[in-house]
Amino acid sequence: MTAPDSPVRTRRDPRPAGPAPAGRGRAGLRPSWALMAPACLAAALAVLPLGYLAVRALERGPAFAWDVVADERTGLLLLRSLGLTAAVVAACLVLGVSLAWLTVRTALPGARAWSVLVTLPLAVPSYVAAFAWLSAVPSLAGFTGSALALTLVSFPYVYLPVAAALRGTDPAQEEVARSLGHGPLRTFLRVTLPQLRPAAAGGGLLVALYVLSDFGAVSLMRYDTFTRGIFTSYRASFDRTPAAALSAVLVVMTVVLVAAEARTRGRAGHARTGTGTARPAVLARLGGTRWPALGWCGAVVAAAVAFPLGTLGYWLARGTSATWAPATLADTALTTLGVAAAGAALTTLLALPVGVIAARHRGRAAHLLEQAAYAGHAVPGITVGLALVFFAVRYARPVYQELPLLVCAYAVLFLPVAVAATRAAVLQAPPVLEDVARSLGRSPLRVLRDVTVPLAAPGVAAGAALTFVVCMKELPATLLLRPTGMDTLATRLWTETGAGSFAAAAPYAAVLILLAAVPSYLLGRHRP
Repeated sequence: MTAPDSPVRTRRDPRPAGPAPAGRGRAGLRPSWALMAPACLAAALAVLPLGYLAVRALERGPAFAWDVVADERTGLLLLRSLGLTAAVVAACLVLGVSLAWLTVRTALPGARAWSVLVTLPLAVPSYVAAFAWLSAVPSLAGFTGSALALTLVSFPYVYLPVAAALRGTDPAQEEVARSLGHGPLRTFLRVTLPQLRPAAAGGGLLVALYVLSDFGAVSLMRYDTFTRGIFTSYRASFDRTPAAALSAVLVVMTVVLVAAEARTRGRAGHARTGTGTARPAVLARLGGTRWPALGWCGAVVAAAVAFPLGTLGYWLARGTSATWAPATLADTALTTLGVAAAGAALTTLLALPVGVIAARHRGRAAHLLEQAAYAGHAVPGITVGLALVFFAVRYARPVYQELPLLVCAYAVLFLPVAVAATRAAVLQAPPVLEDVARSLGRSPLRVLRDVTVPLAAPGVAAGAALTFVVCMKELPATLLLRPTGMDTLATRLWTETGAGSFAAAAPYAAVLILLAAVPSYLLGRHRP
């Protein structure tokens, strides 16, 4: 029996009183309707294509949809798509992991410069790379050319996370392995590589999603995958149900891929648990392998960056006054800038309430809103475009093939980009300032306008700039939804290359790269 004067333990409030840690979500504070209403609108817009696509695919009954899915051609498209994805992912893992190890863990001459050069292919759209290789080596058309072009533009998705993981990994385990008699290769395979598995798997997933959703490279290389099959089915028949059924299969493939990656990631911990800070790794001396290592880095950069730029320069020099058409080129560039700016503006406005709720509030509603906003991340552009075509023809005929529908497609596709940037920016802003503003009688809308948005403005602006870049480069949804008679740089490049007019296509490719490089350079220059 407890003595009257003995202390009584309680678990009613185990944590000390005080403000929540900066940036942490707060479970007890519900988001205001000023945030919830636009956030729900953004979530509804994001999931609308998926819902309507399912409805349209089953419009003629499950039996008809199953006949399309079970057709021999669908199986061939499935094998082709999976085969291309597997080949590109495997090649990107080899390129990304090897280049990351050379630039981060070895005494490679010019390692800092190489680490910048190997990320430049991110600024080259897949269809520009395909144009460069196809115009120089027409025999590459098909699987080989598609795999080559997609590998050279997507391997940085593996390189960047693996390089970051190598910089943050404590070298103590590798040193212990070497002290026990393990050689460099066995240490890398048994110790270093398992620690890189989460980063490599995440990068491989991004590459796989990129390949499955790509339309530009495979269409120019004339290699039939799901995206090209969907576009062909849509254009070849007045009955669009088969295209909807194929699109649904493509969505299922991407969802299964994401789930499989999450399952194979495992529960193993990869964080350092000891006290103190991790020591920087001792750079490995390359010795006699220095020149082969430099040759490997040089070959990758030459194939991924120098060759496409050189090919563009060649075709620009071969062009005539007829192929240049400065007035048409300028008009197309201005149209591209305007459409991309509208898409980035709408996407950023829709992402703001979702990002704030995801950063500042916890609970099922906040989680569902954030997950709904990320739906576009797993949906290819050809699928979103097709779903919005179906929806507009049936329920919103006045906006069919009008600019607002195209801008909405950009918002669906790239909302995850803007939400991620907004959420990260809001998390870095101290929530105590918002609490102070509320205690002074400010309404939730005024707190958002006067406190939250100004504090998060740099991160939100960076997300808007990145969204602007990806909107400029988007191709399949633009082909399906653009207003009649309107061309962007991407669609004009696709049209000219498809017709074999490489000299006419080169100016559009060059201007597209230059316009995309400006915001990309500003983002890199102001990177923390």
